[in-house]
Amino acid sequence: MRAPEELTTQRLRLRQFRDDDLDAWARITADAETMRFLGNGRALSRADARASLGFAGAHWALRGYGLWAAEECASGRLVGRVGLYRPEGWPGLEVGWLVDRSRWGEGFATEGGGAVIDWVFAAGLEAGLISVIQPANEASIRVAEKLGERWRESRRLLGHRVSIYALDRETWQSSRSAQPRQEAP
Repeated sequence: MRAPEELTTQRLRLRQFRDDDLDAWARITADAETMRFLGNGRALSRADARASLGFAGAHWALRGYGLWAAEECASGRLVGRVGLYRPEGWPGLEVGWLVDRSRWGEGFATEGGGAVIDWVFAAGLEAGLISVIQPANEASIRVAEKLGERWRESRRLLGHRVSIYALDRETWQSSRSAQPRQEAP
């Protein structure tokens, strides 16, 4: 599978990360609350933020898809990242999101995640997608459910108890024919 370098929604431009994203990315990932349910649950140092951008680039190079930088169209500001993730040993192709805490509640995760899901399923690339979410991460669970994902199972992954939310192409097609996806305001 080879993903497009950019996807556009009503309010977001999902694009490849660039070197000049580091300052904004380091600020976003330095926030402990933003990072609480990701990775080891700790804020990233600037060096760790840079390394995470390197990992994102390597994932794209190896898999042909990955995490896009989520840039707000109106301001040109980086508001987070959204995209596809499947490191070695992962339980499936994951659609994931991370939004700058100062922008929580604005619907960017749902809007960006919806664009990624629509692209994957419309292109017929995968039969199903998952999101791996820690059970206490109620905000991400709400996003997953808004995107049509439903709880599939609980398991341990990388030392954490996680919930796997899933959506298959058939369910996605049924929901699209029943009513069009509503964009975030």
